[in-house]
Amino acid sequence: MRHYFLLFSLLISLPILAQKNETHFIDSNKKSISHYGNDSDWYEKNIPFFEISDKEIEDVYYYRWEVYKAHLRNIGDYGYVVTEFLNAMSWDHKPYNTLNAATVFHIYEGRWLKDRLYLNNYIDFMYQHGGNNRRYTESIADATYANYLINQDKDFITKQLPSMMKIDADWQDHYDASKKLYFVEPVMDATENTISSIDASGGTDGFTGGDGFRPSINSYMYANALAISKIALLNDDLKLAEKYQQKALEQKQNFQEKLWNPTLRHFTDRFKVNNEFVKYWDFIRGRELVGFVPWVYNLPDDNQKYNSAWSRLRSPEHFGGAYGLRTVEPSYQYYMKQYRFGPNGAKECQWNGPSWPYQTTQVLLGMANLLNNYNQKEITKKDYWEILKQYANQHYKNGKLNILENYYPDEKGAIADFDQRSEHYNHSEFNDLIITGLCGIRPTQGNKLEINPLVEDNLTYFCLENVRYHGQNLTILYDKSGNHYKKGKGLSVYVDGKMVVKPSTLEKKIINLSTNKNIDQPSKEELNLGVNIREKDFPKVATSNSDSKDLNKLNDGRIWYFDNVRNYYENKIFAEKENWIEIDFGSEKEFYKTILSFVDKKDKNFIDQTCSVGILEKNGQWKKVANSNKLIANTKNDIVFDKVKSSKIRFYFESKTAESVLKIGEIEVY
Repeated sequence: MRHYFLLFSLLISLPILAQKNETHFIDSNKKSISHYGNDSDWYEKNIPFFEISDKEIEDVYYYRWEVYKAHLRNIGDYGYVVTEFLNAMSWDHKPYNTLNAATVFHIYEGRWLKDRLYLNNYIDFMYQHGGNNRRYTESIADATYANYLINQDKDFITKQLPSMMKIDADWQDHYDASKKLYFVEPVMDATENTISSIDASGGTDGFTGGDGFRPSINSYMYANALAISKIALLNDDLKLAEKYQQKALEQKQNFQEKLWNPTLRHFTDRFKVNNEFVKYWDFIRGRELVGFVPWVYNLPDDNQKYNSAWSRLRSPEHFGGAYGLRTVEPSYQYYMKQYRFGPNGAKECQWNGPSWPYQTTQVLLGMANLLNNYNQKEITKKDYWEILKQYANQHYKNGKLNILENYYPDEKGAIADFDQRSEHYNHSEFNDLIITGLCGIRPTQGNKLEINPLVEDNLTYFCLENVRYHGQNLTILYDKSGNHYKKGKGLSVYVDGKMVVKPSTLEKKIINLSTNKNIDQPSKEELNLGVNIREKDFPKVATSNSDSKDLNKLNDGRIWYFDNVRNYYENKIFAEKENWIEIDFGSEKEFYKTILSFVDKKDKNFIDQTCSVGILEKNGQWKKVANSNKLIANTKNDIVFDKVKSSKIRFYFESKTAESVLKIGEIEVY
């Protein structure tokens, strides 16, 4: 038998062998270890590295990748999905625990990961396996096309086209043909207790109700139609492309004509509902932050009438809260009135004033488009930076990084902050705002790449290194004085390790990329035989301990190392007793590898226990196939052995201490 072995790439802190065609201005190994400790290897292989003269922005950038990785859930047959909440919620899509409300952000953010497996699985789940159940409004087709702009995988995106068209047609159930606009109940827009829903209740409630023709859903449907048109062109289907392009143009025209509120000079809802409190087709009586969403998709015409809406964004009398952007202006009668309460009277989520990372993300995306694609004077690069900084500051709770659900706009602190629910909330994006906004990579389909950092003299340096784009490595380097990187003063750009833009002034650059026909391929997809997301039937976990509480956490497809959200099983280890955990597959399976993830103190390398692996043979006897004397905390431990067949796998744990506790986050079998 081949000697079994344990892969411990994290034990050796030597730099990973330099890849060809890369730059190395950032010590990625050192930076990765400083942010992720024992789990640094995954990040070195997957994320673009970034450093900047503003420590808070840099720290939040690396934290948000940790949040993203924590929300990658392995669901077995369909591979990986991205969740919104770390733990399961009663209102999510069972048994996957996904929600399509923030899927757009998940795709925009995740498209920058170097291993395409995660997003390929997730997009397939959305379009091939019912993940996009339309519980919430969405622009997932647009986000999927944005992902294509990075990787240029025509075959993958055109495969999604039939499902995209079906879902687009399904949304006709929210279309008013007489007005040629889409409508939605605000709670289905992921924005409960807005002006339309509160006023439709007479000011008494507003969690549900208040159907309206909203800027959000109409912008999303425009964006999806335009994306479908572009994807059809990739298939050389000119007739289909023209059909959806025309649909998008008609949507744009109707939107601008009918949802621009001339009195408020803002895009606002009009009521679909008609009752004793509000009348059908009337405009709502206040401005909301959602009125800036159309610019996320470059929908409005470039003229002063529409651009003037942005003049109120930063005004303290309008949307510009001291600690975050308000979702509703403070002049609204029910601004910040609390309607919903959770356990012990804690304040629940509402959209009548609180600052939400969800819509702050949308505003920053819209601002980047405004600064890049529009002729206007209302918004500057300084505004982008200051709102980005304000948003970054919201990521801190008591000095520690922890993005929560929503925030007070006029004082510091979170509103909805529920234990085991709100922590490390994946309902927004941040790193895509750094890459496409601050650092200025503006993805396009062709070989001309525009780079336009939204940076003024407030920063002394930044570097975004080895971003995978069109199958090439892209590095952006800015050094105000030339003394930090010693490569010259100003902005320079490198493609595949070679300088293509010499150090020069900080302004828009147009780069001609070489045609690259080699598409980055995802890593090999393997089925996790041990996962059970339904918490019943097989695979079934058992233990030598009598305590069966939380056993499902051992194979629920989730693993993270945040110390304030629990997702591990505490296995008691006794020195004079056989201590084991087993997975019963229910039938014979063939496998060659298992992966164990342990949770322990952040500053700890090895855990105190050792492990051996056994399989149940057909004669009813257990046979050991591997063992490890060194297990690392807070990362994955791969144990590889000769391929075997069995219906059960068992893990034996030993400890030199008389009694100890082992925290196991996840067991995977391949």
